[in-house]
Amino acid sequence: MAMLATEETAFAATMSDDAPEDNLLLWILVWSELVTFAILLIAFMVMSVINIEGVAQLRTHLSPGLAATNTVVLLMSGWQAAIAVRRRRDIGKVRHPLLWAACFGLVFVAVKLVEYSHELRFVGDEAAGSFFELYFLLTGFHLMHVLFGSVILVLVAWRPSPTNVLLITTLWHAIDLVWLVMFPFLYLA
Repeated sequence: MAMLATEETAFAATMSDDAPEDNLLLWILVWSELVTFAILLIAFMVMSVINIEGVAQLRTHLSPGLAATNTVVLLMSGWQAAIAVRRRRDIGKVRHPLLWAACFGLVFVAVKLVEYSHELRFVGDEAAGSFFELYFLLTGFHLMHVLFGSVILVLVAWRPSPTNVLLITTLWHAIDLVWLVMFPFLYLA
């Protein structure tokens, strides 16, 4: 009981940590990630204009149904992350939404690996050209962000502070945003 009281006291002491001036590094990180993904998406779009047949061939081998499933999974994860942000001042109520967000993130990873297992056999397809390489670079880079973010969500759920909850959920929403932009460009356009 004394351990819980000490933890709650430490938690309350960090409640003033999320002043806007403390978040500069966070926003530098978020914007650098968004710019990196934007560059990769622009490269994909330019290649799509240059080689229309190649991107058409690539899309015949993709699984838009699995990608749509992953979109719903990430939206559910983002919803749980948003709940955690709203509850970040109450240590007793922040852990479960963070863990659910991480679980949904890991479900995303599992579905993406299933999708990759179907797509890997077409990597050498000459008609698709280098689109598969760019596709795997773009989606794999995103997949690593989801996996890493899921691990960090679990760690923050284990030892939450209002600042850390705000930091990881902001990054998590940026990862969600990237997928919401990538999904239509890669699978539907």
